[in-house]
Amino acid sequence: MATPVAGLSPVEAFALVGVAGVGAQWLAWRFRLPAIVLMLAAGLLVGPGLGVFVPSRDLGNLVQPLISLAVAVILFEGGLTLNFHKLADARPAVKRLVYIGAPLGWLMSSLVLAWGAGLGWESAIVFGGIMIVTGPTVIAPLLRQARLVNRPAQVLQWEGIVNDPIGALVAVLALEIVLVRHTRLDVDDAVLTLVLGIGFAALVGVAFGWVVVQAFRRGWVPEYMKVPVLFVAVIGGFALSDSVLHESGLLAVTIMGLVIANADLPSYSELYRFKEHATILLVSGVFILLAAGVNVSALSQLTWRAVLFVVLVVLVARPVTVMVSLIGTNLPMKERLLIALTGPRGVVLVAVAGIFGERLVAEGISDGALVGPLAFVLVLSTVVLHGFTLAPLARALGLTSGDKPGLLIVGGSLFATGLAKALEKAGVDVMVTDPNRDHLRSARAAGVPTYYGDILSEAAENNLEFIAYSGILAASDNDAYNTLVATDLAPEFGRDAIWQVARHKEDRPRHALPNQLGGQSLGGSRTLAQYLDMLAEGWTFRVTRLTEEYRLADWRAAREGALPLAVLQNEELWFVDERDEIPDAAGVQIVSMIPPELAEKLREESEMAAKVKEIARAEARAVKRGEGAGAQMDQADRGRVGTHLRDMAQETRDQRRDDRQNGDDALAADDAGAEAGENGAGAAAEVQGAGGQDGSAPPARG
Repeated sequence: MATPVAGLSPVEAFALVGVAGVGAQWLAWRFRLPAIVLMLAAGLLVGPGLGVFVPSRDLGNLVQPLISLAVAVILFEGGLTLNFHKLADARPAVKRLVYIGAPLGWLMSSLVLAWGAGLGWESAIVFGGIMIVTGPTVIAPLLRQARLVNRPAQVLQWEGIVNDPIGALVAVLALEIVLVRHTRLDVDDAVLTLVLGIGFAALVGVAFGWVVVQAFRRGWVPEYMKVPVLFVAVIGGFALSDSVLHESGLLAVTIMGLVIANADLPSYSELYRFKEHATILLVSGVFILLAAGVNVSALSQLTWRAVLFVVLVVLVARPVTVMVSLIGTNLPMKERLLIALTGPRGVVLVAVAGIFGERLVAEGISDGALVGPLAFVLVLSTVVLHGFTLAPLARALGLTSGDKPGLLIVGGSLFATGLAKALEKAGVDVMVTDPNRDHLRSARAAGVPTYYGDILSEAAENNLEFIAYSGILAASDNDAYNTLVATDLAPEFGRDAIWQVARHKEDRPRHALPNQLGGQSLGGSRTLAQYLDMLAEGWTFRVTRLTEEYRLADWRAAREGALPLAVLQNEELWFVDERDEIPDAAGVQIVSMIPPELAEKLREESEMAAKVKEIARAEARAVKRGEGAGAQMDQADRGRVGTHLRDMAQETRDQRRDDRQNGDDALAADDAGAEAGENGAGAAAEVQGAGGQDGSAPPARG
């Protein structure tokens, strides 16, 4: 271990925590790794590893209040995500995992802690309550990485969201029971103190939440002050409740979040984004503080029981809880198995366990010192384990949606249908959505997956598998709706994954929108009407794959006048226009629109390829009947061959190399024709030599 350096000033310590925490989250996003692992690693590096930052030394008595306030905001965020209406619409499996899984998980976890980790019952029931939480902040990135099919992904995601505040509530109640017991009050006084404390915390949560809702709904608070007022209300409610009964403030802020989440506020989206931003900062800070402040000597006190504890949690407590909870549901066994073997723990577990462990020690419960280290080991083990095994396990069970990228096209039209079919051919999962059922006719007729409804509705949020799609194209006939969709979904998908067709007159200054509204432009300044006009003129969609022999320059030369729309490389999809740089590498697929004259030329080549196939089939039948290359054709076959030979003689001399040889994957019939036409000239010459000038077959050899 490195020799500790001189202590940091509070300003330097805060700066280091911010840079290390947010930097770790950015690196996790950049390299598609679990963020919690990198945050823990960063905290261990600057703390016990290098000795640069020691929270107790550099921040002193501020450490515990900072962590307590951060955890309070995180739990408020958990309550803010729990909308009872959405829970009522959730699948029966989610309800089972809440109503049955939460209490059963508390029992199983407490037993594992007592028998496996060797904790006393007081520490076990407190820590067991926290272990109900699976951690939505950890589950979400793992699900995106594993690309699960809709049902198990939805169950895991909703279980994490719902059980997040429930686990904290259970832990708070268990802690209050233990703390009241250790005050050596009479039973009546202890029960009264506990009931009054919990009741007061609930009252504070409901009251603060109701006041915030009324203030926001009646316009008592201006729009620009809503987020600051909300933040202050959370801290104020936490402090008020905590002053009556220690740690009851966590219960108060969780209930406050529940009240606001179910109030149907018009500005809920802004509040939700605030809590997301605040949570990212606070989660980063809490993890760095907790990891940097890890007591190495406490970790060294862990014995083989810590390993046994993790094994029992992963292979016994979690599977038993899930399997029992899901008895009687319509989930197939393989989906139950995947859910049972997936239970990573996250920020709430580490943060709350650290606080509660120290509180237990302060009350004279010595094994409370093991709660923090055990939580740290459990989180690190489960995140690393599930981070590297969830995707392979899902693939082995056949529960992945594949490694293909996905795109949601908002707005049904012939343009959306044609683009969807082209993207499907390129290996992209596509769904077309529209609130007007008539607009989806062409997509349904073409076999493209569709969703009838508003993409921004709660029904779409509950029923659509958003996690399976990596981008959105807003291409409806309503410019304002396109802009609304792109702006509203950009925080969830990322602005670099949101596109929309150009707005009418957006090139004029008085109609132009600021950059923060809408998505990236598709195809320069072309509107949906212009794309539909191009289709009416005969433009068609094509998909071309570049190879080592057929490069970008070859494609440009062979497809003069083509309009590139999208590029697919290494399972990533993005839209381009003729001014953008397209990667010149083997395996790159280009989705484009080609002009009518080029489309007609390719169509003729496809028809010629179809003729080659028909002649080849006729000759094959003759060969099979005569069991020799010179077998006699029947009269019908001879007539069909003769009809085509004269046309093909000239066509084969002028024909360019077909699309498949050039690396071009045509759509629909063109693709099949290109495959057959690769040997077209040779087949035609062979038939000509066999059949003579008039198309008659030569006499059979014998």
